[in-house]
Amino acid sequence: MESTELQLYSLPESSTDLEAAFINEDYTDRLIEEVRSKAKSVVGDLNTVKGRKAYISMAATVRSSKVAIDDAGKTLVAEMKKRPALVDASRRKIREALDELAIEIRQPVTDWESEQERIKAEGKFNADHAEALEMNAAFDKELADRIESDHEIALLMNDKFDRDRAEAARIAEQQRIEYEQRIACEAEERAKREAEEKAQREREESARREAELKAKAEQAERDRIAEKERAEREAKAQQERAERLAREAAEKAEREKQEAIEAERRKAQEAEQRRLAEEKRIKDEAAARAANHEHKRQINAAAVTDLISAGLTEECAQACIRAIAKGHVSSVSITY
Repeated sequence: MESTELQLYSLPESSTDLEAAFINEDYTDRLIEEVRSKAKSVVGDLNTVKGRKAYISMAATVRSSKVAIDDAGKTLVAEMKKRPALVDASRRKIREALDELAIEIRQPVTDWESEQERIKAEGKFNADHAEALEMNAAFDKELADRIESDHEIALLMNDKFDRDRAEAARIAEQQRIEYEQRIACEAEERAKREAEEKAQREREESARREAELKAKAEQAERDRIAEKERAEREAKAQQERAERLAREAAEKAEREKQEAIEAERRKAQEAEQRRLAEEKRIKDEAAARAANHEHKRQINAAAVTDLISAGLTEECAQACIRAIAKGHVSSVSITY
């Protein structure tokens, strides 16, 4: 797995490897231990400003490493959040494309069904026509029977009756022809009307499907643009947030640096004050000791003078005072 060395740690370069690393508890433990091992290796002399700064600098490096690692994780999470929307867009695109493909694949069957409907309508027309012919045949038979009957009667009637019969036959024939023509026209018009209505329904259905596909395509484009704009807004917001966090981290690091410098200055000032106080104490103690020594010397000298006045030699008087001062003479002491 390739990685880039960044200060105290290393992270995978690809987002796939980085995601696998972040969800691997062993990896995070190793990463923490890696940073800890490098950070704990710092060595500095605490008695010098440079030595103390080594620890302060390493602590700041650990904090900046923490911010960088956390930002890498946040960026990965933001990328992972984009995936559902991209998957939904792909699903929507696939659904619409396959719907169109299904319609295209079924079109031969649709055309065949239309043809069957046309054949069915044509068959119905032929059936109606056949029925009309049968009705005409029945009418012809009835008319023939009536004519035959009329003929028998006509034999008994005069010429006027023959003319009336002939006229009646003509009218009947004309009515039969007109009836047959009317039935045929009605059947043809009905079949034509049904075919036109079916064709109109097919055109309307085709137009509806086309409108739906167009509306879906337009909605998909609007969704794509909206998704793109949303992703751009999120990316911009993420970038602004990352820049703000980096700026805040830098400002915090600078504050911590200044606070550390100020703390070092105060510690140095306090140490200097303690040193001066210690020097003063030593001087005061030395002065007190010197004053006490001089005080004792004067008393001892006065005592030596008094002993000399009492008849002792100077050497003997000095020996006596030294012995008394050291506590070598029982029941005798010098009050200073």
